[in-house]
Amino acid sequence: MRQNTLPPSSSHASWLELLRKHAKKHRQHLIGLFIALSVLILLWVLAWINPLENRKEVTGLALLGGLAGFISTTLGAIPALLIKKLQQRTEDVMLGAAAGMMLAAASFSLILPGLDAGADLTGHMIWSAMLVVVGMTIGVLLMLGLDALTPHEHFKLGPCGPGHERCARVWLFVFAIALHNLPEGMAVGFGFSRGDLMVGIPLTLAISLQNLPEGLAVAMALRTIGSSRWTALWITAASGLLEPIGALIGVSLVGGSAFAYPVGLGLAAGAMIFVVSHEVIPETHRHNHQTPATLGLMGGFALMLVLDSILI
Repeated sequence: MRQNTLPPSSSHASWLELLRKHAKKHRQHLIGLFIALSVLILLWVLAWINPLENRKEVTGLALLGGLAGFISTTLGAIPALLIKKLQQRTEDVMLGAAAGMMLAAASFSLILPGLDAGADLTGHMIWSAMLVVVGMTIGVLLMLGLDALTPHEHFKLGPCGPGHERCARVWLFVFAIALHNLPEGMAVGFGFSRGDLMVGIPLTLAISLQNLPEGLAVAMALRTIGSSRWTALWITAASGLLEPIGALIGVSLVGGSAFAYPVGLGLAAGAMIFVVSHEVIPETHRHNHQTPATLGLMGGFALMLVLDSILI
């Protein structure tokens, strides 16, 4: 574990100076994060003004969906108890499949229902699309801000974020996993926020399936940096708790507000697409396995297309 070499009297001041310098360097990301958080607060206020009539039932569904994501993350990490290392090609194909499932979930279970809800609200597809695009923009701004201002470590790209050099690598991975799982959990919460099982169930299934290869990849990455097999399992499993937490946040941000629903679905879609493009796909292309990883992505996307069609 990295040790802080600064004397105790200067540690707090140095952290503040580090944060100030990082905030100045990433001022545009900080502004974007402020805008995104402001919109989230606005959605929460609208949800508070228009509470759900079946709040207990909808919250229970969202929590179950989030717990499904937690369980699948844990199940995905279990093989790490038996194997010490995956072939890089296999890992890249698995992450590619997870990326395809996330893209399918964003497309079929978030964007399309968001467009339908927006059309019902506004009566015009162009305004419906604008509501979803606004939500997607907020989701991207939120992820950009969190990515720039949170110390974390990508699977292969190395550590980044303010103060990353003062954190043990295992904690950097924990923060990175949290950045993945929180928007997925919020997506489930948004999906169930109207009690529509035709939206919530396919979305939960997509996220749960993609958590299986992603959970294994995370656990194997933790083993690679020296974590024991049980430590890798428990950390990966604990990171999955962000899914039910995110689900509760998502369902609480919509409430009974007709406006918040398409915006919320767009927000979750934007955040998930950002994660896929910003981190997952680049990770799968770093070892000259672009073609197998892309085929994995197409396979994951096709699988969710078929399952979504069956469930609907």
